[in-house]
Amino acid sequence: MNEKILKTKSNGFAALFSILLLLILSVVGFISSIVLITNEGLQVVCIILSILVFISSLILFGGLKVVKPQEAIVLTLFGEYTGSIKEPGFYFVNPFSVSVNPAAKTKLGQSGDVDRQSTPVTISTTGGVEANLNALKNQISLKIMTLNNSRQKINDCLGNPVEIGIAVTWRVVDTAKAVFNVDNYKEYLSLQCDSALRNIVRIYPYDVAPNVDTTGDGIADEGSLRGSSEVVAKRIRDEIQARVENAGLEIIEARITYLAYAPEIAAVMLQRQQASAIIDARKMIVDGAVGMVEMALERLNEGELVELDEERKAAMVSNLLVVLCGNHDAQPIVNTGSLY
Repeated sequence: MNEKILKTKSNGFAALFSILLLLILSVVGFISSIVLITNEGLQVVCIILSILVFISSLILFGGLKVVKPQEAIVLTLFGEYTGSIKEPGFYFVNPFSVSVNPAAKTKLGQSGDVDRQSTPVTISTTGGVEANLNALKNQISLKIMTLNNSRQKINDCLGNPVEIGIAVTWRVVDTAKAVFNVDNYKEYLSLQCDSALRNIVRIYPYDVAPNVDTTGDGIADEGSLRGSSEVVAKRIRDEIQARVENAGLEIIEARITYLAYAPEIAAVMLQRQQASAIIDARKMIVDGAVGMVEMALERLNEGELVELDEERKAAMVSNLLVVLCGNHDAQPIVNTGSLY
């Protein structure tokens, strides 16, 4: 079902003035028919007409609709979709038209999901007539909203349980599809976000892992949830958009808000990361130490300060590596005698 903008609507203020005028005329006619008309038959006819005009005026109040900026209403008449009003203003439509929004009472804990405490507009006449113009509760918000679903525990491509949460920025672009194509577009969006997140996360490892293809081209790459968050978020956004297209929703952006190993393996993975960091640091220290030893031997040979045989070179290299690669400061022992 495609959206169509309702064009057969009137100015609400002119309609309100006309309805109030009818109410006043009905009350005046009712009183006048009792006081001034002596013919009983004519008096009964005038009273009945006044009552009918009064009841019709009350029914006409149901056609007054208020549309605020960045909101819309979807109208149906006896079960048939008649159109949507998306421009802000005060309008008068068929009083038997009903505004529809199946997700009006759905609360997902997201922006825009607040209770709309619509205040009834009360209009009093000399006859004490009251009319309720409460038509705000079924309006559909066209504003950009953010959905922050609860965190999910998902296994990555290596089978490690990962906890991840996303924030999805979205809005309604087709009110007819949002109302009639799905049962509840807010719940539909929430479920599709969870499903798309699970499908994308299972493709990636948490951290860079060897021999893992995350792009589907058959070549191992360095894609990961932790290091390729922008790419992962874009793929999640595209996946959700493809799923909610038939609901008239537009996914503007998807962002990862939380990412961590599941509690049951978090401690082990932390030790693994620490061990990897220690190994990388040791490798850097050893590479630097070997370079410094080579430089020291070259400088000694160039300056011809001392002549070292192979045994003394080996002892010097050993001592320098111990000093440069040790965890603590060196405490040298000074030898005042001969080496031999």
